[in-house]
Amino acid sequence: MQQTVLLSTPALIKYTLLSFIFAAAVLLIIILPAEYNIDPTGLGEKLGLTVFTQTSTNAINTNLKQPVQNATNKPPVTIEVIVPAGRGVEYKFVMTQYQKLNYEWQTNGSLLYFDLHGEPKGDTTGYFESYAIATLETMKGSFTAPFSGSHGWYWKNTTDKPVIVTLIVEGQYISHRLK
Repeated sequence: MQQTVLLSTPALIKYTLLSFIFAAAVLLIIILPAEYNIDPTGLGEKLGLTVFTQTSTNAINTNLKQPVQNATNKPPVTIEVIVPAGRGVEYKFVMTQYQKLNYEWQTNGSLLYFDLHGEPKGDTTGYFESYAIATLETMKGSFTAPFSGSHGWYWKNTTDKPVIVTLIVEGQYISHRLK
């Protein structure tokens, strides 16, 4: 035998109001902090819900802060660098973090000591990070800037004659120059 329970009008109004209160509490405590980073009660942060939107907001803001040069590759450029006898020179590219540069360089037949490295933007301590160090007459590769700053080569000529380096680059950078 089945029983049917009929609720009175005051009981229906009571349960409807309780449902709205429950929905409002879920909205304020869980949905707004997790989805929109709006936390009027402060409970969303205590529950760890605001972390989701802070991460995605930071990722979006980071992408928006990257310069337009990061979006497109510059066409190949050929640069001749003369390294005087018994001396060293640096050739640098100013790049923002995560910009990529494809390169190929070769000498006119002489071996050169080189250090491919980068220096962080605004650093005054003299810090630099080396990516490759060797003595070669040619090299081809690519690198992605791990931080914003100047990145490039220091070539040292230990011979008694000038050495000409032909550098071909393409990629993402703001500017380049002999340093």
